[in-house]
Amino acid sequence: MSTNLPKIAWIGLGIMGSPMSENLVKAGYDVTGFTLEQDKLDRLTAAGGTAAGSIAEAVRDADVVITMVPASPQVEAIAYGPDGILENVRAGALLIDMSSITPQTSVDLAKAAADRGIRVLDAPVSGGEAGAIEAVLSIMVGGAQADFDQAAPIFEALGRTIVLCGPHGSGQTVKAANQLIVAVNIQACAEAVVFLEKSGVDLEAALDVLNGGLAGSTVLTRKKDNFLHRDFKPGFRIDLHHKDMGIVTDAARNVGAALPVGAVVAQLVAGLRAQGDGGLDHSALLRAVERLSGARI
Repeated sequence: MSTNLPKIAWIGLGIMGSPMSENLVKAGYDVTGFTLEQDKLDRLTAAGGTAAGSIAEAVRDADVVITMVPASPQVEAIAYGPDGILENVRAGALLIDMSSITPQTSVDLAKAAADRGIRVLDAPVSGGEAGAIEAVLSIMVGGAQADFDQAAPIFEALGRTIVLCGPHGSGQTVKAANQLIVAVNIQACAEAVVFLEKSGVDLEAALDVLNGGLAGSTVLTRKKDNFLHRDFKPGFRIDLHHKDMGIVTDAARNVGAALPVGAVVAQLVAGLRAQGDGGLDHSALLRAVERLSGARI
């Protein structure tokens, strides 16, 4: 690894965080990681990274700290307090939060960090587990241009579409819109799948031709096999999409934007979660449509 590259601390090694941190190791970065699961730390070590025993240990010598955790409460838990990032990272470091959280949480974090001389970018991603593994994520960023420019090489090791969307919180606002579009798209695909199957059409052939026209989408490309084989192993869990639909509907209400279709899909996601499917991939919205259509699941 190059000694000219910044030293990175990575906090949160889940479905997305593990492959993303490993891609930085492959790109030559010195990555020290911390998470609560020992097997995830072992995975990072096997990939060439370093495991830390605490947040403080992970961030102490870091030039850049990257966080990838489930939601706002987890971001606040790792950022604040005597054992958190802000108390233990050196002044001048860059904190990049790649979690999907509320825009206000990102704004508040940036303000608290600035008081300690720490710069912050909110940089949530889209592309799911496959995009993380393949380093083709879309990365939507909020923060200062100079900080974005410094972080650009890191982002380029993780994704393909990398855009500074505006000031702090802007990345999270764009991510909320992304999650709205994805959820509505999955729901539409799920309804089409049930309609096609009940009509006796060859589903695989139908999805192939649909994906070649205006109805085609990254969702349909990525989730086609999930639909065909009812494979709902989580790439992005319903639980997390439920959280994100709460973020977008709340943020939209605050700015006076009506989301009539989004509100319905948010309730469908909530209903699926209430039925015990929160740990499944969000393509499992198909299960809800099947239940409504009389299937016994």
